Amino acid sequence: MSGYRIGADIGGTFTDIVLLDEDGNVISKKISSSVENYALAIVEGLESVFAGHGVAPGEVAEIMHGTTVASNAILERAGARVGLVTSKGFRDVLELRNLRMPRLYDLTWEKPPPLVERYLRMVVDERVNAAGEVVRPLARDDARRAVRRLLDEGVEAIAICLVNSYANPVHERLIAEVAEELAPGLPCCTSFDVLPEIKEYERTSTTVVNTYVLPIVERYLRTLREALDSRGMAVPLLIMQSNGGLTPAAEAAVKPVNIVESGPAAGVVGARAIARQSGLENVISFDMGGTTAKASLIERGEYTRTREYSVGGGIMAGSRLLTGAGYLLNVPAIDLAEVGAGGGSIIRIDSGGSMQVGPRSAGARPGPVCYGLGGEAPTVTDANVVLGYLNPSFLCGGELRIDAAASARAIEAAVAEPLGFAPEHAAWGARQVAIANMIRAIRAVSSERGRDPREYALFAFGGNGALFAAGMAAELGMKTVVVPPAAGLFSAFGLLYAEIEHHYSRTVRRVLRDADPAAIDAVYRALEAQAVSQLAADGFDAAHRGHERTAMLHYQRQIYELEVPAPAGRIDRAALDTLAESFGREHERTYGHRAGAGEPVELVTAQVLGRGLSERPRVPERLSLAGRETGTGARRAYYGPALGWVDTPVVPRETLARGGGGEGPCIVEEYDSTCLVPPGVRARVDARGNLVLSL
Repeated sequence: MSGYRIGADIGGTFTDIVLLDEDGNVISKKISSSVENYALAIVEGLESVFAGHGVAPGEVAEIMHGTTVASNAILERAGARVGLVTSKGFRDVLELRNLRMPRLYDLTWEKPPPLVERYLRMVVDERVNAAGEVVRPLARDDARRAVRRLLDEGVEAIAICLVNSYANPVHERLIAEVAEELAPGLPCCTSFDVLPEIKEYERTSTTVVNTYVLPIVERYLRTLREALDSRGMAVPLLIMQSNGGLTPAAEAAVKPVNIVESGPAAGVVGARAIARQSGLENVISFDMGGTTAKASLIERGEYTRTREYSVGGGIMAGSRLLTGAGYLLNVPAIDLAEVGAGGGSIIRIDSGGSMQVGPRSAGARPGPVCYGLGGEAPTVTDANVVLGYLNPSFLCGGELRIDAAASARAIEAAVAEPLGFAPEHAAWGARQVAIANMIRAIRAVSSERGRDPREYALFAFGGNGALFAAGMAAELGMKTVVVPPAAGLFSAFGLLYAEIEHHYSRTVRRVLRDADPAAIDAVYRALEAQAVSQLAADGFDAAHRGHERTAMLHYQRQIYELEVPAPAGRIDRAALDTLAESFGREHERTYGHRAGAGEPVELVTAQVLGRGLSERPRVPERLSLAGRETGTGARRAYYGPALGWVDTPVVPRETLARGGGGEGPCIVEEYDSTCLVPPGVRARVDARGNLVLSL
């Protein structure tokens, strides 16, 4: 594909834009996010890039976009007014939820309010059993009554989730038909289309979230599409999904539940691609931006996915086992752990006299004190300015002015004086607290998954990731840190590596040793047919379509599943035996033990991933990122009470590449990020331009 490919990622503080041409030339731009209209930052950012680099809109070939619109709608409770139709006896599933608690001993914790209030939840008298047999038929008049009452209440969208409909959607289809008859064009989502899987709360919550954000996402994507078209960019618009694959904007508008964690996924996709190129199989990606820090595991060259996560319940800073704070989604997503520790995280002294960092953030407006945009509370960025790690005059190549004196005053007044510390010691303490918080995210995807972080390299990106990576690696006993080119814009860059993907699933619930292989084979082939149909609609011919099978299994009577690859080709008895053995190995790897050979293994869910395959690599092996170095010389930096202030060289990445590397301390300063190489750490630049730190 000729012309520029564009990656645009919206973060809580900055919007990042990357342009890549077919020769590997990269143009990048970092601008403040336009919270009042996220599409505005993309369009204005592109126009600024075009004007500054002589690019015409007609030279754009495709646009990849990571967006926070869906997650923000949930966080801000700004979604549609949704009505729910469910089976008699299941009206309160959204409020009953499950017994998982985020804070075990906090008696003041309250469940978040359901996205559908009780008076907007209607029941119908019907029943389908777990085998898909209609036990009690649904009367059309009953369906009409339920829909009519919701319409009278002024709902903007309707979610339909009936018990056991994953096995037979006939009654859900009837209600959707009635809704279209009474209110043509009103958004209406059935659980069978959104998530045809077992577990009532998970299925209901996922369907409701999809319905809740659907009008918001559809309107945003339509507005963005019209803005791009009006500026001469009538090119494919692809949206990053939570699972790491791209999907056409039209598909994202129908199933927005798949793009709730759109932005964070892109960086992990890029990390996997560069790790593969560099011969690194096992990597922990670490993405620290202005608001949050996120970690994910890449193992044997593949990132790990989860089938369940929560959104809108606050940031989980502790154990991944303590979940349940937000609104549950049961859809494929890259397995991420997140903490509220970014460059904009506010430093404060709590009522007990202890220093706290985050989770509250200064965000894009007013931002850190040093930005001069009205911020008064000191942040992690202000601490890094006081410590001498960040340029005391400007960031982003001079586009963002820095007031170092304002940072020092804020740290002094809010932290140093109350604690009786020198300003640099207070700033160092804030940095160490932030590191401790972020290490919890890394342990959540490694130690809590039975993986030893010392056996992995740390792949650091985001505007602040490289500033903290070496310190975190030292605490965890990790020996290697990799900082990619364009680290501060890497989530936008990661979008360019992604392929179009579609995920399909169906509950099976068969004990493998008693199952009919032909029946399971039929389920997988039906899911593959769905994938082929969608990819063909996306424009991929047979030579450029691929699919992968996976399975969710557990020992019979367990309530949680593990995901393993499923055999390709015809499913026969040998294939089922292979599946059972794969599950046993994964169970032992994750939990440290496996059951005996006689313990029955149950296949709960069959899954298929359909992937559109590009004719050539999405990103060239060699990239040209000219004009990114912004600082040279030296400045004093503080390395804690043991070493104190040390004169530290400020060097461009290219200097390390030409000189073969060197020992820290040094600071590698670039347009979009700054990398701290502490004393005793060796830095070099590899053949692909990655900055590699050896501890």
